[in-house]
Amino acid sequence: MKNPEYALIVAGGKGTRMGSALPKQFIAIDGLPILMHTINAFYAYSSTIQVILVLPQEDFSTWTSLCERHHFNRPVVLQQGGATRFQSVKRGLAKIEGDGLVAIHDGVRPLVSATVIDQSFRIAEKENSAVAAVNLKESIREVQQGGTKALDRTKFKLIQTPQTFKVALIKRAYEMEEDLQLTDDASVAERGGHSITLFEGSYDNIKVTTPEDLVFAEAYLQSQKTAKPA
Repeated sequence: MKNPEYALIVAGGKGTRMGSALPKQFIAIDGLPILMHTINAFYAYSSTIQVILVLPQEDFSTWTSLCERHHFNRPVVLQQGGATRFQSVKRGLAKIEGDGLVAIHDGVRPLVSATVIDQSFRIAEKENSAVAAVNLKESIREVQQGGTKALDRTKFKLIQTPQTFKVALIKRAYEMEEDLQLTDDASVAERGGHSITLFEGSYDNIKVTTPEDLVFAEAYLQSQKTAKPA
């Protein structure tokens, strides 16, 4: 019997780098708020997935209003976020009862494909964890006192989400004391003594952070519609 699958979507951004008064997860691309595209991506993978949406309390009314305006009725379990991402994920995990697999995903990564999501669940089922990652495309240098130093980019990966885990494993990991150096779920799991399995993500799976990202995301969604057969 297939393990229950959950998507824990964390959306606490403020849109500072976007230069927007509206939190970035609510900015519209291709006719819908970014966050709705993200949720739709998980339902495109599976109609039975259980989605937990973590938002700041002050954004609940905005989300409700947007759902009414766009007639968006995807089932989601709404959870109040914390002051940090660590706290928000921990609160989201508390909504999960029993075992299964959970894909923790940034609310502003709306272009994640069903293929990437499927891979994350299949690999985590076997390996306990599955973290999307891509190779660096450009040269990198380390800033040091008095100068910089070239590094071998083949030894590094860019980490994305989803980051998928056995529920019991990641819940136990999040029982540790918060440390601001733990910037993602893989870091938390690793600090908890678990090895991390990387798998090939996608360069399309961008985190929408700047105005340039909005342009790319809009163009990508438009291209996907024109690529579909009539």
